[in-house]
Amino acid sequence: MASARIGVDIGGTFTDLVLLDDKGYVTFTKVSSTPAAPEEAVLTGVQRILEQAGMKTSDVTEVLHGTTVGSNTMLQKVGAKCGLITTKGFRDVLEIGRVRTPTMFDLSWDKPVPLVERRYRLEIDERVLACGDVLRPTPVDQVIEAGKFFQSEGVESVAICFINSYKNGANEKAALEAFQQAFPDISVTASISVLPELREYERTSTTVVNAYVLPALRTYLQRLESGLKRIGVNSPLLVSNSNGGLSSARIAQDTPVFFISSGRSAGVVGAGRLGDAINEQELVVFDMGGTTASASLIHEGQLARTNEYEFRAGISTPSRFIKAGGYMMRVPTIDVAEVGSGAGSIAWIDAGGLLNVGPVSAGAFPGPVCYGIGGEKPTVTDANAILGFLPQKLAGGTMELNIQAARDAVDTLLATPLGIGVEEAAVGIREVVNVNMARTIKAVTVERGVDPRDFALVAFGGSGPVHACDLARALDMKRVVFPAAPGVFTAMGMLAGAVERYFVRPSLSLLDTLDIDALAGVVAEMREDARKALAEEGYSADRIEYVFDLDMRFKGQDYEIPVRIPEARGDSAREALRQGFRDAYAAIYGYASNDAIECANVRLLARGVATSTLDFNDIRSSKSTSGGQAASTRRVYFDRKTGWIDTPIVPRSTLDKPITGPVILESSDTTIVIPPGWRVSTDKVGSVIASLD
Repeated sequence: MASARIGVDIGGTFTDLVLLDDKGYVTFTKVSSTPAAPEEAVLTGVQRILEQAGMKTSDVTEVLHGTTVGSNTMLQKVGAKCGLITTKGFRDVLEIGRVRTPTMFDLSWDKPVPLVERRYRLEIDERVLACGDVLRPTPVDQVIEAGKFFQSEGVESVAICFINSYKNGANEKAALEAFQQAFPDISVTASISVLPELREYERTSTTVVNAYVLPALRTYLQRLESGLKRIGVNSPLLVSNSNGGLSSARIAQDTPVFFISSGRSAGVVGAGRLGDAINEQELVVFDMGGTTASASLIHEGQLARTNEYEFRAGISTPSRFIKAGGYMMRVPTIDVAEVGSGAGSIAWIDAGGLLNVGPVSAGAFPGPVCYGIGGEKPTVTDANAILGFLPQKLAGGTMELNIQAARDAVDTLLATPLGIGVEEAAVGIREVVNVNMARTIKAVTVERGVDPRDFALVAFGGSGPVHACDLARALDMKRVVFPAAPGVFTAMGMLAGAVERYFVRPSLSLLDTLDIDALAGVVAEMREDARKALAEEGYSADRIEYVFDLDMRFKGQDYEIPVRIPEARGDSAREALRQGFRDAYAAIYGYASNDAIECANVRLLARGVATSTLDFNDIRSSKSTSGGQAASTRRVYFDRKTGWIDTPIVPRSTLDKPITGPVILESSDTTIVIPPGWRVSTDKVGSVIASLD
C-alpha cells in the first residue's frame, strides 16, 4: 500500500506543501495563503498535492505543519486578554524585567508593554521557600476570587506563576486545579507545566506568552484537525516547534510558547541535513519569504541553538549579548536572526526624504501591486518584477503579474518624489532590502566572532534565490547553495524533523561540590519521564534518543551555557564538565577565567526516531505543478552599471552542465538569479551551486 508524508509551511504570501512518498518521490506545490483562515489554504493545498501525486487521502500517514499563527499573534498584538495570578509581592515582575536595556544610551527606546495589564495581575498569599518547603499553602478562596474578577472583566486566558514553584509545585498545582474546576471556560497556564526553572522573571514572562497565544493557536489547530478529517485525512497532525523538532498537535495546543517560531526553524534543520548529504559543514542559512528574512549558522555541522528567545519588532536576534528588547521566552530554539524584510515588504519614503523598505508587508492580501489583487503600495516583489528578475507567471503559472501596474506605483509613490527613474528606484528598493537582510547574516556571523567568508550561503524561500548572490557578494562570500525546490524548502525541512520533548530540572550547586551520583539519579528519573511521554506518541524505548545537558556558568554570572553530560562518573565526569564548559565559554567570549563554576539546571532533549525521514541522497526525482517552459531570453536590469542585459532564461530542470552568468533559472516554486561574474552548476543531490569567479 502506498504511503506519504506531507510537510506544510504557511508563509505571509504563499502556503508551501511538499509530499514525500514511500518510494522517495517528492511532489511540491504552492497555494495563496488565506490570512483570515490559514487552515483553508492548507486544506486546499493538501487536496491539490495529493491530486498531483496521484494519491488518496487514505495514503497520508502524517501531516507535518509549521504555522505562523503564534508569531503573528505576537507581532500584531492580537492575543488573548490575559490575567496573571502570582505570589504576594511579585505583581510587577513583568514590569521590572531584567532591569536593563538592549542598548546603552538609547533614549528613543521604549520598553515593551507587558502582555498583562497591571490591573489584571493579582497576588495571593501563598509562599514556598527557596529550599522547597511550603511556608503558606495556596489560599483557594483567593484563587476563586481572582477568577471571578477575571470572569467579570472578560479575561480569556490566565497565567499562574508562584515564586519558587520550580522547587516545589504543590501550591501552584493546587491553584491550577481549583481554577480549572471553577472556571472551565477560561484558558489557564501554570508555570510548572511550561518552565519549572529558576528565575521568576523568565518563568513569568514565558508563562504569560503561553497564555497570550494559547486560545488563538489552540482554536486554529482544532479547526485544522477538523478540516483534515473533513477531507478524509485521518493521520496524525504534527507541528514544527521553535527548535526544529516536531510535536503532536495536542502538545502544541497546551504549550504554544514552544511553537512561536514554528516553521522557520524547520528550514535550518533541512539545511543541516542537506549539508550532511553534500559534505558541507560550514553554512550560513538564509531564508527569505514574503514577510520576513532570517539567517542562522551551521558550524562544524552543528546547528546553532539557544535556550531563550526574545520576540520583538525590527531585527529579532536570540543573542547572548542583546537582552531586554522584547518578550522573553525561555524555550529551546534554533538561534535565528530575523528581520521584517521580505518580498512583500512595502517601500516608502520617510519624512527626511529617504527610501525605506519594511517592516510592514503587503502579505497575501492585498499583496504586491503586480499581483493585481488590490495592492497599491510598491513592494520588493514589484521592484524585482520591474527589473526583469521574475517571470510573467508565478506559482506554477497560477498567478500572472501585472508589471505595468508595478511600474506605475513605483513611479508615482517613489521615483517621481525622489526625482529619479523607475528602474533606479527599483534598484534602490533592492539595495535597501539587501542591506537589511545582510544585517541578519552579520548578526549570526560577524557579531558572534565568525567570518562569513569561510562559509557557504544556503539560500531558499520564495524570494531568497532572487537576492542570494547579491547578498553573498556584499559579504564577500564566494559560494551559494540553492537546494532542490528552494521555494518550498522549509516545508521540505519538516520532513527531516523528529518528534521531540523537553524536560528540565533545577540542579543548583558548585561544580566542585556537585554530587555526581545524585546527578546520575536525576538523569535516570528524567530519562524515565521522557520514555513515558514518547511512549504516548507511539515510540518504543529502542526508538528514543536522549541528549542530556547541564546548564553551567561562572560563579556570580547570570547566564548559563549548556554542556553535554558525559557518560563517565566520579571525578572524571566532573573534569569533563569543567573542560567542556571552559571550552564552550571561550568559543563564545574569547576567553575563560579560573573562577569557580556553578551548575543550574539539567536539561533533556528526548527525540523519537522516525521509521522514515527525508534523506537527500535517496530522493529519486522531483515533481511539481509545472515542468517549466523552454529556454528563452529576457531583458534584466542587474545594476546601474550594466543596465539592461539580454539574459538567458533556463528551466531549472534542464540545467545539466556549468553555465556562466548572467542567467536566470526558473521553476514553479522560485526563480534563481545568477548575476554576471557567477558560475552555476548542479551537484549529486540536485542542488544548484553558484560560485563567484
